Amino acid sequence: MKRDKVKKGEEHLKEVKEKSGEAGKKAMIAVYPGTFDPITSGHMDIIERASGLFDELIVAVSTHPEKNAWFTLQERVEMVRQSCQHLKNVSVQSFQGLLVQFVREKGARVIIKGLRAVSDFDYEFQMAAMNRKLAPEIETIFLMTSLPYAYLSSSIVKEVASLRGCLRGLVPDLVAQRLIEKVNEGRR
Repeated sequence: MKRDKVKKGEEHLKEVKEKSGEAGKKAMIAVYPGTFDPITSGHMDIIERASGLFDELIVAVSTHPEKNAWFTLQERVEMVRQSCQHLKNVSVQSFQGLLVQFVREKGARVIIKGLRAVSDFDYEFQMAAMNRKLAPEIETIFLMTSLPYAYLSSSIVKEVASLRGCLRGLVPDLVAQRLIEKVNEGRR
């Protein structure tokens, strides 16, 4: 079964190369994972910058058992997909399980992680080391969030929304509307 998934990843990689007209050249596929509950302007900053570095960027929306999600997995996938529709080499998919397995299945060789501050680095370094242990062929690349978003997190955005604060610039407009709807539904 594992071989079938890896084979699908190789087939996907071949399709990407053919679409790009570079069938002889190895396409670079990266995966940017997260829960994106909700996607923020900081996430979009990383996505837009990473999409310029790779032939294909897969935004991988996951579940996280320790986080109390405001939005369902499908709602989050849809918000990310709508937010990224202007980026032609970006696709959005959901996944469960080990990230490195998903990355292999997609034929990718790079995991993108965004960093806001030193406090992010401790956790992300530990995760990158474990991913490296599990899949030494997969690299993790850290991108620093642009300075205007260094303070921004999904948790802070949800807190601002629950207190009916201004969301302008914190999240894409469609996400701001969805947050307002959640608050009006009594989600706090």
